[in-house]
Amino acid sequence: MKTASRRTGGAVALAAILLVAAGALAFVAARGPAQPETLQDRVHQVASGLRCPVCQNLSVADSPSAVAGSMRATIGRDLRAGRTPDQIRARFVAAYGQWILLSPPRGGIDLVAWIAPLLLLLGGLVAALIAIRRWTLGRTPSRAADAADSIGFPGRGSTLSPSDRRLLERALASAEDEPE
Repeated sequence: MKTASRRTGGAVALAAILLVAAGALAFVAARGPAQPETLQDRVHQVASGLRCPVCQNLSVADSPSAVAGSMRATIGRDLRAGRTPDQIRARFVAAYGQWILLSPPRGGIDLVAWIAPLLLLLGGLVAALIAIRRWTLGRTPSRAADAADSIGFPGRGSTLSPSDRRLLERALASAEDEPE
């Protein structure tokens, strides 16, 4: 009885911890990143969302290439001229195409790239919950029940052949007849 209450207490504590962690993540996600204050921070923010045409696995903000440096200078001029980050990104998309964006747009067929990780995460959680439920429901409450399962106790999935069952029943009957 103690182990059942201990398991229940542990499950409640784990659920509470997961709930607090999920709440904290939701708060941070809803708040979003801090707004950049300096021009250099604003240039870095816009440049970090653009792919370098020379070294395509780096952002314009991280790339050491001359082309990326030129793009950062263009972003800085555009920001000083009063253009918004979205207008600047649109300018680079018009010049280079959609592939210049490091993260796909959140619309159309590109929406799959944003939804697929969430669906995979949810699928993994469901699979984990099913596995945990099978493990906890598959356990028998006592060793006597385990022994009954192993010898094919009536009413529990029998593993004995009919001849072995008859032999066991005769042995049990003779054991009951013997005086103590």
